[in-house]
Parts: sequence; structure tokens; C-alpha cells
Amino acid sequence: MKLFFREQILLIIFYLLQLLVISFIYWLDGYRNLKISLYAAFLSGFLLIGYLFIRYMTNRSFYQRLEKPLTSMEDFSGNLQPSPLAEGLQRLLKSQFRHYKTDLHNYKYKLEGHIQFINQWVHQMKTPLSVIHLMIQDEDDPRFTSIGDELDRLKKGLEMVLYTARLDTFDRDFYVETLDLQKVVRTVTSSQKRLFIRGRVFPSFQFEGNLSVATDEKWLSFVLTQLITNAVRYTVEEGRKIYFHGYHRGMNVVLEVRDEGVGIPSSDLPRIFDPYFTGQNGRNFQESTGMGLYLVKQICEKLGHRIEIESTVNKGTIVRIII
Repeated sequence: MKLFFREQILLIIFYLLQLLVISFIYWLDGYRNLKISLYAAFLSGFLLIGYLFIRYMTNRSFYQRLEKPLTSMEDFSGNLQPSPLAEGLQRLLKSQFRHYKTDLHNYKYKLEGHIQFINQWVHQMKTPLSVIHLMIQDEDDPRFTSIGDELDRLKKGLEMVLYTARLDTFDRDFYVETLDLQKVVRTVTSSQKRLFIRGRVFPSFQFEGNLSVATDEKWLSFVLTQLITNAVRYTVEEGRKIYFHGYHRGMNVVLEVRDEGVGIPSSDLPRIFDPYFTGQNGRNFQESTGMGLYLVKQICEKLGHRIEIESTVNKGTIVRIII
């Protein structure tokens, strides 16, 4: 009703102005019968009210539809009373929706093509990296050791690109199974032994009982790799440890990854899961991309896990994955 009167307010104002002008013209012509003038105005106003009532009843469902938000993209095709205005709007909405679906389909097609290209490119880049790694693995020259370290960085960068591209199609590459959490953690840390050696830090394990979790091993391993990479990167003192602690918290299984690094400033903690946010530490450590913890957060949410972070500057950081 309010929307209807807001639309018709201009018509009502022009009607009143027209009535005053006509009455004034008759008054200038010498017509002074006030009762007849009021009676004519009453009849004219009654006809206006009748017109507005008929118009409102004709388009009532149309105005009600305009005042209610749509619950879905297809919700605009409700039952409307037949009127030129309602039918015209209905045709316009259907035409726009067809264009929207076409554009959305084209966008999805381009996005899928882009993701397929990224996947192919990453796999093509992994092949020469593996060949180079095989060529230098038996060499004792320190220069080849440095090359191996750089190869590890390249490999992790390619994996980050690959997992970022696959994040939107997570459900296509998702397999849940019951896993031994300690075994998964030890496997991931073993694959990162070169990183531990280069950073001169050591892993320490403490698992309370048999911790079985239902999750996707590949995605969880990528999450652990990111956490280990961050823990080693921000541990500047040699001889420190990275602690892996698994335990039960009620019905949940918790995995803590604790380092003895530089810590995260309290002002940065609310934004650490934002994409591309590097914070104060990112300015001091140039290798930071701001994507690691963002991917960790997104993957944990898709796996149905929760993540918590506590940190104290110059004392270290604790990351908890709650499964």
C-alpha cells in the first residue's frame, strides 16, 4: 500500500492543482456559488478515489511482490494479477534472468578452463623439477644443496597454486577415510625433513592414545605442510623445536602445532586468515605471501574442522586443528 501511494502521489498533487486552477478560473468569470463548487470537487474527488482503488486492486499482487525480497533467483515468477504493468515487468525479469544464466554459464565455462589450464601447467612444471632433483640428489657440492632447497621452494609454490585453483571445486577432489593422526603427522614431517634441516629446528611428537580421525588425507597433509612451513620460517633461532601434540577434547580430536618463533603481534591476529595479509612479520620475512593461513582456514572449514591460533610475541605460536 505504501509503495502504491508513493507512486501515485504525483498524480494526486497534479489533480489538486488542476482543481484549484479550474475553480479559480470560474471565480474570475464571476461564478460565486460555493456549494456547487464544493459538490463538483466532491464528485471529482470521488471519481479519483475510485480510479485509485481500481488501479490498486488490479496491481495489488504486483506491489506486494515488489515489497518482498526474493528468496531465490527463480522466485520472481510468482502468480501475479493480469495487468499491463505486471506482465511487462514479468517479461523483463525473465529476459534478464535468461541473460544472467547465459553469462553465468559462460563465466563457469571460462573458470573451469582456467582451472584445467592451471592444473596442467603445475603438473608440467613438476616434471622438470623432479628431473632436476634426481640429477643433484647424489651430489655433495654445497651448491647442489642450495639448488635442492630452491627446488623445494618451487615445489611448495606450485602446490599452493594448485590447491588454490582447486579450492572452488573442492567437492570433486574429496575423499574421507579414517586415519591414524599420528601416522599422518609423522609422514608429513618426514617429507619436510629438508626444511627442518635447513632451518636447524627439530620436530617433537606427543600423542595421547590412539587418535583416529575422519578426514581427507591429502588436504589435511597440505594444511600440515603449510603450518610446518610457517613454523620453521618464523623460528629464527637455531636448535629450537616444533611440537606436535595430539589429544582428545571431549568428542573431538585436537592437533596442536607449537613453535618457538617470533610470534604474531596481537594487532595482526584478527586478520591472519585474510587472503594476501602478511602483517608485520611479512615485512620482516620476505618469503611471506599471505596465502598460507588463508588456505588453511578455507580447507579446514570445507573439511568440517575448526582452527584456533594463539600467539605471543618472541615466545611462539600455537595452532590447533579441532577435528
